[in-house]
Amino acid sequence: MNARTRACLCIILAAALWGVIGVFFNLLSGLGFTQMQVVAIRSATAAAALGLYLLVRDRPLFRVRLRDCWCFVGTGVFSLVFFNWCYFTAMELTSLAVAAVLLYTAPMFVMLFSALLFREPIGPRKVVALVMTFAGCLLVAGGFGSGGAVSPRGFFVGLGAGIGYALYSIFSRFALEKGYSSATISFYTFLFAAAAALPLSHLWTAGPLLVQPAAAVGALGIGVLCCVFPYLLYTQGLAGVETGQAAIMATVEPAVAALVSFALYGESLLGAKGAGILLIFAAVAVLNRK
Repeated sequence: MNARTRACLCIILAAALWGVIGVFFNLLSGLGFTQMQVVAIRSATAAAALGLYLLVRDRPLFRVRLRDCWCFVGTGVFSLVFFNWCYFTAMELTSLAVAAVLLYTAPMFVMLFSALLFREPIGPRKVVALVMTFAGCLLVAGGFGSGGAVSPRGFFVGLGAGIGYALYSIFSRFALEKGYSSATISFYTFLFAAAAALPLSHLWTAGPLLVQPAAAVGALGIGVLCCVFPYLLYTQGLAGVETGQAAIMATVEPAVAALVSFALYGESLLGAKGAGILLIFAAVAVLNRK
């Protein structure tokens, strides 16, 4: 297996792990946690777990230059916290389907940012894969069948989620070029995200909920399985493929989320949703075709 293939597999596996986040989000929200509290739990658990791992296995990875901290503010605050806030707000202002479609405008923003900042070319194959991906996301989210007008605020907040989601790839690329490992980038992403999300969430008011065993299961699932592992894998994958290609491959996430919904909650995958899943995986195949 060559380096590029390994990088692609890392990104696709990361997206698959992100795709099961809904299981643990439903668990925590069912216990009574607010959306921002779930974001805070996710960030804090991830920072603690990865920090403990680095403390035992590789302490030099904690070292960063103060002048480079803007990269981690970017990945942690402007990306992780900002896109979650925009995403949840868009759900309230529009619908889950519309919010999901607007979130997965992220590859378009990554491609544009990468062309401007890293001079990555936008060729016909990328354009075709991007169109297929966006159409697939529309079908998976049910976007073609969602009626009703979308308010301007809901539309622009939803686009903000896509921009925030895209910014992780951009700021991570800068950090990688400065010589930081994927583990270092991921740890400081979670640390800065937790520092921003905890005051906003007022998590300390939910003390009785935190001591429940189910809360510990949800925190480990959403913070380690669906945060530490995928962010490490995705950041590692960025070192081997172009940022724009990585963003498109990561959109297998909604397809995995749909499969999880079918397996655990009995949601149908027939019709448009099944076609959307096939389109997303076909886009990945087009993008990686020699």
